Amino acid sequence: MNDEVFNLNFRTLIEKQREFFEQGNTKSLQFRLSMLHKLQDAVKNHEGLFYEAMKKDMNKCPMEVYMTETGIVSEELSLHIHRLSGWMRDKRVPTPIAQFPAKSFISPEPYGVALIMSPWNYPVQLCLLPLIGAISAGCTAVVKPSAYAPAAGHAIAQVLRSIYPEEYIAVVEGGREQNTALLEERFDYIFFTGSPAVGRLVMESAAKHLTPITLELGGKSPVIVDKTANIKIAARRIAFGKVLNAGQTCVAPDYLFIHRDVKDDFIKLYKSALNEFFPDGTMDDMNIIINEKHFKRVSGLLGSGKIAAGGKTDRKRRFVEPTLLDEVCFDAPIMKEEIFGPVLPMISYSDIRECTDYIVKHPKPLALYLFTEDSSVEKHVLNKCSFGGGCINDTIIHIANSRMGFGGVGDSGIGSYHGKKSFDTFTHYRSIVKKAAWLDIPVRYRPYSKIKYKLLRRILGNSVGNSGDGP
Repeated sequence: MNDEVFNLNFRTLIEKQREFFEQGNTKSLQFRLSMLHKLQDAVKNHEGLFYEAMKKDMNKCPMEVYMTETGIVSEELSLHIHRLSGWMRDKRVPTPIAQFPAKSFISPEPYGVALIMSPWNYPVQLCLLPLIGAISAGCTAVVKPSAYAPAAGHAIAQVLRSIYPEEYIAVVEGGREQNTALLEERFDYIFFTGSPAVGRLVMESAAKHLTPITLELGGKSPVIVDKTANIKIAARRIAFGKVLNAGQTCVAPDYLFIHRDVKDDFIKLYKSALNEFFPDGTMDDMNIIINEKHFKRVSGLLGSGKIAAGGKTDRKRRFVEPTLLDEVCFDAPIMKEEIFGPVLPMISYSDIRECTDYIVKHPKPLALYLFTEDSSVEKHVLNKCSFGGGCINDTIIHIANSRMGFGGVGDSGIGSYHGKKSFDTFTHYRSIVKKAAWLDIPVRYRPYSKIKYKLLRRILGNSVGNSGDGP
């Protein structure tokens, strides 16, 4: 099918969604809640389908599917269902005395027709969490899962098509051609999760129609382990962050600054942690690399340093063993790209400023992880480094708190979501002044005069810090 046919089909679909939205079908609280409940039931009833799909695509085990995909989606749905009525209400705000008699309020409205483009690495979570925000906000949506995880993408399509009409929520399967064709169309909002390189293309396409966007990107997220840290805990929690999804996580620890005094202990304890995770030594239930292209790329990075732990690969099943690299230089290939695999390069340091000086000279990361018991080190890192989010004395887990927004900064992303932030993302907040008609003070009207000018200055000057709601 050529681009012209794609465009024609997508244009018709988007026009149907725009018509459905403009009829006001999505705007009531009752409708939004019913659609959220539909999704909640569907996720629960189709857990087995998602398990099978992700097992097929990436050998993901049920525990990890629930912990990182369906469980997070279920928690997010529960939060939105319980809080949505409050989020939808108009919010009264103070009105300056100069605008008396009036009242001011902020009124949320949905953007309209949204495009949600999701990646392959967490196919269910990273598709459905933005969709929950779009549904809560009252939007319609076209959802585009990644072609790199075809079984998961098809499972998502099956589930969403079974509960929603396409004029409300539609799913487009396919690859690059479909992505390109969709981005030629005019949407009211675009939500993209993926690489910074593709994010730039999405931003260029959105600019043609001045479409607002959220970009959830990635980058090289650093870990710092200083000499005061609990090294056993640090090793275990960093290993967890690297083994999870075989390191194919946008907030995975990407490289490690390790204090020279504790490096040897860390290596031993990292190996011990891996032995605890895989007591039989087979690692049969660990995720594999998503495709042959990425397997070759990740395998090629193993030569960037001296292997201190792991290092084995199995091309037949696209498996890369969790690997720790020592003696890594800043100009090594592994330090020049996001790894997206279970390989962790180590760089030794003596002074915390060596770490922060390096971090601030490079693109702002999506995450940063610091292991320390020294409050002065913690303060220095937080004051010096800009990053999307992160943890102190842990990895990854900050993304699972739906009471905090998740997103990047600079090269690692634009905007945030999760919890109310997801509602906010797909919502335009209108600022409205409702002026009473029983009094009309003539100061602002022409003809201007010196008396009006003096009176205006006095009114505006006195209104600073003395605003209040009008009647």
